[in-house]
Amino acid sequence: MALSGSTNFEPNVAEFVEEAFERCGLELRTGYDLKTARRSINLMLAEWANRGLNQWTIEQDTQTVTQGTAEYTLNSNVIDILDVVLRRTTNGEQTDISIDRLSRSSYLNIPNKTTQSMPSQWFLDKLNAPVLKVWPTPDNSTDILVFNKMIRMDDADAATNTMDMPFRFYPCFAAGLAYYIAIKRAPEKVQLLKQVYEEEFDRAMSTDEDKASFRIRPFNSLR
Repeated sequence: MALSGSTNFEPNVAEFVEEAFERCGLELRTGYDLKTARRSINLMLAEWANRGLNQWTIEQDTQTVTQGTAEYTLNSNVIDILDVVLRRTTNGEQTDISIDRLSRSSYLNIPNKTTQSMPSQWFLDKLNAPVLKVWPTPDNSTDILVFNKMIRMDDADAATNTMDMPFRFYPCFAAGLAYYIAIKRAPEKVQLLKQVYEEEFDRAMSTDEDKASFRIRPFNSLR
């Protein structure tokens, strides 16, 4: 028996839509069927962003600070910032210093936000164009903020587009789209398809978790 020797299976939007319609017991017949399915896809991608981390949507980025400037506007495709370090170079030696995340209320309650020093804390204001705020306000224009950001997946704009995701999420994507279409076109299958969707999503997310080990040490209050 001869193997194919290929690992390039990558359905486009139209093929995913056909699969989803078939799971609903329907046929893709009109241009409007494809249009409504693309709308469902883009709404589902927004739902995925709300569910938590998708590792393939995480990118590392940098922002050089400006002395006296505490706020830095990011690209509108940024959903969240996961962690931030301050990169400082002294005598040719580069050092990354971890800085802590603040809640909205904690940042609001900082009494003097114009204090200049090496930033040690940060807060992400999740506006349409998110703003990264640091405190204390930078005291130079050479330090660099290095951060891991979670960004939006590319939209499904055309039937010939492929989706911005690894192949292990294909079953989850097809199941989710079938569920979304069933809500509009096959309500009698909604519960079944929702169950399949949730099971597929849980399986896919379990492979997308960070596998790094960690240690927990109890605190000895007598020390």
